[in-house]
Amino acid sequence: RVITYYYYYYYYSLKFDICQISNVICANVLVPGPCDPEDLLDGVIFGAKYLGSTQIKSERNPSTNARMAQAQEAVDRIKAPEGESQPMTEVDLFISTQRIKVLTTDTQEAMMDHALQMISYIADIDNIVVLMARRKRKGQDGDTDSNSSSSSAKKCLMICHVFSSEDAQIIAQAIGQAFGVAYQQFLQANGIKASDLRPGEYSDYLESQELYNGDLAHFSDSQNLREVIMTKAPGEILGLAVVESGWGSILPTVVVANLLHGGPAERCGELSIGDRIMSINGTSLVGLPITTCQNIIRLRRKKYVRLSIVHCPPVTMAIIRRPDPKFQLGFSVEDGIICSLMRGGIAERGGIRVGHRIIEINGQSVVATPHDKIIQILTNAVGEIHLKTMPASTYRLLTGQEQPVFL
Repeated sequence: RVITYYYYYYYYSLKFDICQISNVICANVLVPGPCDPEDLLDGVIFGAKYLGSTQIKSERNPSTNARMAQAQEAVDRIKAPEGESQPMTEVDLFISTQRIKVLTTDTQEAMMDHALQMISYIADIDNIVVLMARRKRKGQDGDTDSNSSSSSAKKCLMICHVFSSEDAQIIAQAIGQAFGVAYQQFLQANGIKASDLRPGEYSDYLESQELYNGDLAHFSDSQNLREVIMTKAPGEILGLAVVESGWGSILPTVVVANLLHGGPAERCGELSIGDRIMSINGTSLVGLPITTCQNIIRLRRKKYVRLSIVHCPPVTMAIIRRPDPKFQLGFSVEDGIICSLMRGGIAERGGIRVGHRIIEINGQSVVATPHDKIIQILTNAVGEIHLKTMPASTYRLLTGQEQPVFL
C-alpha cells in the first residue's frame, strides 16, 4: 500500500522555527491545496468515521521511517481485522489555521480539540487518516525509567487518532495547507515580505558561513585530555551519574552529570560535572547509546578503574550568526529545551545541540524566563547570537527536579 506521509513544523509561533520549506511556500503566496486559503482562517469541515485513538511513546526526534511505522502501528491497534465488524462513529473534522477539532455530527460538540502547533504528523494510508498530536507536558513527562535520568527528556507521548474517509488524502493535504496559510500569517505579522525570501537565498547564505564549534578547539587541546584512576572497594559503585552529550555534539558520548558524595568518583578529585567520558578501562563509549554506556560502567568490578576523559565545563557556548530575521534559526524550543535541529542550518553550524536547555542568550539569563519570552528574544535576535546551554538532564539534576541514578 502507498502511504502518503506528512511531517510538519509549526511556523508562525516559532514553536518550531522557520525551516527549509519556507522557500517553497514563499514562492506560492496563494498556498496551494484543496481548500480556499481564506476558508482555512475560519475553518473547513470534512466528514469522516472515527475509529479510535491510541497513545504511543516516542523518541522526541524520530526518523521519518519511525513515524511511518508508528502511524501503521496505530492503525494495526485500532482497525478491526478483515472480515470483522469495525466500531466507528460518524464525525466532522474541523481544520483551521488555529486548531484541529473532531466534532460530533449532530450537536457539533468537540470530542477532541488540538491546537495546530500540537499536530506533529499526519499520514493517509489508503482510506485511513492517522492524526498524530503531541501530548502537552505538565512539568515533567512522568517517565520514571530508572535506567536513565535523561529518559523523560528523550521520550514524548503521541496521541494517535484514526479515521476512515474516502477523502483521506484530501484531508491530509488540507491540514498541510493550513500550516502553509498559518506560515503566511506569521510572515505578515512580523512584517516579512514573501518576496524578500527568494528561493535559494538561505542556501547561498549558508554556503558563505564558517562552521563555528567551540568543541572542536576544546577537544583538540591536549591539556583537556586526561586519564583518571579511581579506586573502589569490592561491590562499591563508582558513584557517578551520566547523561547524553546531545545530538549535534562533535563528540557523541556520555557526560558526567552528578557525583555521589563520598563515592569513588568524587574521592579521586579529578572528575567534574560536564566532563566527557571517552573510555573506561580501554572500552570506548564514543557513539554508543546511553543505556549501553551505563551498562559498561556498571560492569566495572575491578578495584582500579581507569577513565579517559575530556575535561569540559558544564555549560556549552554556541554562536549563531544571523544577518536578518528573515533567515531561519533552524532549531525548535519547547519549555526552554532545544528539541529539534535543522541539518546544515545556521544553528547547527553555530554549535546548537538537541536536548540542551538554554541558560543564557547574549549574556541574559533565561533560566526563569517564560517560554513565550524566550521565543520573542530568539525571534528578534540578529547578528552574532551567543547562547549558553547545558544538557537538560544535567540541569534537572543540578536543580533537584530529578534524582540521579548513580552507577
